[in-house]
Amino acid sequence: MHTTPQPRRAAAAAFIGTTIEFYDFYIYATAAALVLGQVFFPSSDPVMSTLAAFGSFAVGFIARPMAGMVFGHLGDRLGRKKMLLVTMALMGLATAGIGLLPSYASVGIWAPIGLIVLRLIQGISVGGEWGGAVLMASEHAPAKRKTFYASFAQLGSPAGLLLALIAFRLVTSLEPEDFLAWGWRLPFLASGVLMMVGLMIRSGVHESPEFAKARDNNETAKYPVKDVIRTCWRQILFAAAAVTIGSAGFFFTNTFMITYVTQYQGIARSTILDCLFLVTVIQLLSQPLSALLAERIGEGRFLKLVALLCMVTPYPMFLLVGTQNIVLMTVGIALAVVILSALYAVIAGYMTQAFPVHLRYSGISIAYQLSCALAGGTTPLIGTLLASKFSGQWWPLAVFFTLLSALSLIGVCGLARLRANPVVTHAAKEVYS
Repeated sequence: MHTTPQPRRAAAAAFIGTTIEFYDFYIYATAAALVLGQVFFPSSDPVMSTLAAFGSFAVGFIARPMAGMVFGHLGDRLGRKKMLLVTMALMGLATAGIGLLPSYASVGIWAPIGLIVLRLIQGISVGGEWGGAVLMASEHAPAKRKTFYASFAQLGSPAGLLLALIAFRLVTSLEPEDFLAWGWRLPFLASGVLMMVGLMIRSGVHESPEFAKARDNNETAKYPVKDVIRTCWRQILFAAAAVTIGSAGFFFTNTFMITYVTQYQGIARSTILDCLFLVTVIQLLSQPLSALLAERIGEGRFLKLVALLCMVTPYPMFLLVGTQNIVLMTVGIALAVVILSALYAVIAGYMTQAFPVHLRYSGISIAYQLSCALAGGTTPLIGTLLASKFSGQWWPLAVFFTLLSALSLIGVCGLARLRANPVVTHAAKEVYS
């Protein structure tokens, strides 16, 4: 018998671990909006430098689907816990490495090359992290509480963003020349300390009981990625679509919005960072409530409703942001974020139950990372291009947000249909002894 309540410990470890992982990922996103263009991609045109920085940001997403396959295969064969220790170490080392990189002015082209390599390693880490964290939380949970427990892994996103915003709020208070010279590096270097904390916490959690049972019964697949693509491709496609606004929406409101309001609205960096900090606090508090509400009214019904609401929220958001009043800006962005984060909180547990245990790590990782690569990584880039082409007009950006939300609605409806009319989703199991 375990002396420690493992379900709660697993949920807490998922939360803390993903918080550290997303902190690392978000400090890159924030730095890309604020400073990386100047340091690694200097140009006489600030827009070109910003586009180059967001391009390097998107590079991290390119690695995520392949990493999801690799870690999904290993996680379905060797276990969830081992993979999460590896992803934590990879992310901490890559992020601290970025903080030590010399600038373009010092070493020329080798600076952006080094940045892109480390960014790829970040992408590999996150590509394997998310699926394992969600499964460790949900597979330890009681049968009727899987959605709520899985939502703790999703809480790492706002918590990591809060840490990232606090870190950059502190360093942006430096003199501009000090921030550009060395201040921006401090949040990256802090990742080394956070990595050690995360590794210690994760080492104390037992392997997922659902995976352990499958392993003990020789029910693990020999080729889980191959099997899940062959037998569960519908689930993968609908799950990837369903999570679109939950991934891309955050990079729209938290990454692209920094560039939009500073370059096109003339608002100070410190103002928008303060605004996003308040919004993220609201998100952190609202996500668990969303998961609890979804369990009460039904996850499928809840997800359809919030996906519909996501389609209309960008219009009041941009109207309120256009006032340049920090209170109204905060209300506008918070409205959009609370609704899209409601979908994000619930979709993890919902999509997990669409896959059999022996293929689950591979299935949810491929779906989520595919969506992130196609929608999440490109959203700040597309937003910047739209803002540049339609200068002074916000409606094309709002329509873009609506289209992302519509894709999520289609995915949720597809997943709901598959769950209501289950098909045999896997062929005869190929197991190893």
